[in-house]
Amino acid sequence: MSLLLAFAMLADPAAATPAGPQAIERCGYRIVGTYPHDTTSFTQGLFWADGHLYEATGQYGRSRVARLDLKTGKAVAQTKLPSDQFGEGITRWRDQIIGVTWQGGVGNRWRIKDLKPTGTFKYAGEGWGVTMVGDSLALSDGTSQLRFFDPATMTEQRRVTVRFGNRPLAMLNELETIDGEIWANVWMTDMIVRIDPASGAIKSYIDLSGLKEEAGASGTDSVLNGIAWDAKKKRLFVTGKYWPKLYEITLADCG
Repeated sequence: MSLLLAFAMLADPAAATPAGPQAIERCGYRIVGTYPHDTTSFTQGLFWADGHLYEATGQYGRSRVARLDLKTGKAVAQTKLPSDQFGEGITRWRDQIIGVTWQGGVGNRWRIKDLKPTGTFKYAGEGWGVTMVGDSLALSDGTSQLRFFDPATMTEQRRVTVRFGNRPLAMLNELETIDGEIWANVWMTDMIVRIDPASGAIKSYIDLSGLKEEAGASGTDSVLNGIAWDAKKKRLFVTGKYWPKLYEITLADCG
């Protein structure tokens, strides 16, 4: 299957428009480093802060938020979610971690220093990925839209429709903000798309084909998911659900 066909199949049918020829940059990748990753982790959210990876995992009864040691992949601190919550994406806001859940409409807040819960909040629709974009929290929910909220009150501020050329693109999953762009895993694909948060236009995409196989992951659930950016050292980390490895990569062969 071609990459463009894969994107077309993930188009939002409620909002699709005819797709014309578009010059959207494709990038490949080069592996810089390889690290261990817990194969029991159904990775839903990932970010880097203060020398550690933070990961959120899903599945009822097994969801958690954890601070990980990069070299070992092991949790040095963790907090489990209630058994009736299916954990999804997380992001840092000030001294908090903010996380969402899949279909419960419940979000959580934890203190980043010790992962202790500090409160919950409600929102409409599903929760998939979250990231901070400036002073706003961006949320993906499985549709082609990104919703932006005030992280203090979770009052919705605006929405944008993400488009690959002229076609709305759904199934946006884990999110990360890098140099003002939103990077998003596209669920069930090997793609990361780079999104202009103002317009929703996809500026380029990264083809990570072959990385799942290199990791030794198998099974339909073991898809690429998880993007973390170390802004100080300019390091990009990616992994997947139930993967035994986490990778530092750099972009290659763009254009």
